[in-house]
Amino acid sequence: MVESSSLLGWILASILGLLGVYFYSAARRNVEANRRRALSEESSDSVRNLTTTKGEHRSGGDANADADVIIVGAGVAGAALAHTLGKDGRKVHVIERDLTEPDRIVGELLQPGGYLKLIELGLQDCVEGIDAQRVFGYALFKDGKHTQLAYPLEKFHSDVSGRSFHNGRFIQRMREKAASLPNVRLVQGSVTSLLEENGTIKGVQYKNKDGEQQTAYAPLTIVDVPSCFVGLVLENCDLPCANHGHVILGDPSPILFYPISSTEVRCLVDVPGQKVPSISNGEMTTYLKTVVAPQIPKQIYDSFVAAVDKGNIRTMPNRSMPAAPYPTPGALLMGDAFNMRHPLTGGGMTVALSDIVVLRNLLRPLKDLNDAPTLCKYLESFYTLRKPVASTINTLAGALYKVFCASPDKARQEMREACFDYLSLGGVFSSGPVSLLSGLNPRPLSLVLHFFAVAVYGVGRLLVPFPWPKRIWIGARLILGASGIIFPIIKAEGVRQMFFPATVPAYYRAPR
Repeated sequence: MVESSSLLGWILASILGLLGVYFYSAARRNVEANRRRALSEESSDSVRNLTTTKGEHRSGGDANADADVIIVGAGVAGAALAHTLGKDGRKVHVIERDLTEPDRIVGELLQPGGYLKLIELGLQDCVEGIDAQRVFGYALFKDGKHTQLAYPLEKFHSDVSGRSFHNGRFIQRMREKAASLPNVRLVQGSVTSLLEENGTIKGVQYKNKDGEQQTAYAPLTIVDVPSCFVGLVLENCDLPCANHGHVILGDPSPILFYPISSTEVRCLVDVPGQKVPSISNGEMTTYLKTVVAPQIPKQIYDSFVAAVDKGNIRTMPNRSMPAAPYPTPGALLMGDAFNMRHPLTGGGMTVALSDIVVLRNLLRPLKDLNDAPTLCKYLESFYTLRKPVASTINTLAGALYKVFCASPDKARQEMREACFDYLSLGGVFSSGPVSLLSGLNPRPLSLVLHFFAVAVYGVGRLLVPFPWPKRIWIGARLILGASGIIFPIIKAEGVRQMFFPATVPAYYRAPR
């Protein structure tokens, strides 16, 4: 009887799922089309935030260019790209606002997929000598229960794993490596505007560290601007599961812990909403002690409270932004200036390094970058070729964050519980999602299948041992809610580019 009811539950769940997907997609089509247009305009503003100076003329045309490529910003993407293009023989001019070691609270976890890209770029030694810690998976905590999720690394070399570190130390190593190349020029300065001629970006204006106005010209200008997140550092703290990132499914939102050195653990507390508790008047301290601390595993509770009492609490904004292409002749956006996702899954650096590999491979056959319109048309393929990897990681980050956040809605509660239990099943139920999260298997279809497998698993549990009407209703809302989480993200990323990139004409674009 139980087996029959279970089978009936799964059949009903599948039917409800298909109906929910169909009706939700039909209802959201027009709304999401408008949203996509708004996001595209927002992405274009990232370029326009740097004012454009028109009518800049100089004798000799592009023959007087100072470099082949100008890179604005020497963060993870900028520094890695400078080294990569310099190693390929390009003359690169990098302009960074502040060349001192950055002190950021994000960009500290490099997934195994990102480490593989680092090896591909010849930058793997940048995680050496900075007290980087190896990470082999995640530990997930919820309501006193916990489960370990290991990265599926069996097919890789023993050195392949995640790495966690101080972001500033990592960036400084990459800057040093880029600057060691004779054809890479790294200078400190603040870019004030892009130089435009007849709709084509020809270079930049910037103020050097002495405040003097300078100009630099190049056929291609690439902009890399960082984004940020809320956190503190726990000292001399032993995590429950060594060499693992820790995710606590707290209320109202997830809490992250991961080692950044042999003696320090980073804690990131997501505070939802527009209004963040003030640090200056003690609201943040009270929030961390009364709301967050009671949900922390007891092994690290004292270290967490001590870190709060120490007062070195950092609050930085975070946002998500799909990569809406805005091709501009002579310019290209990279890194957080182009595409952001929630930092829950630590996928930002993996996406950035993957983008650099794609861009490097596109630029390698080109000997001359001076034909801006042709180059712009050719580089449209960049936006398509990067999609399978970037969109998988972006979609997973956004979807997981929404699933992991606490909600008073019964259907959302069931989805959250189903996700935790699904991952706890082990085998393909944990290795599949973790391979997506780690960047080792960035396949969009696999992501969607696992996401809805979680939803159907949750509905199946509701309909066993007997599908009471109330449980059927909650199950229907669960499927509808799951669709409402993932479909808008996929729509914003671009269904065709994400799942069917080979059908996009730019996919086959070849250099002249």
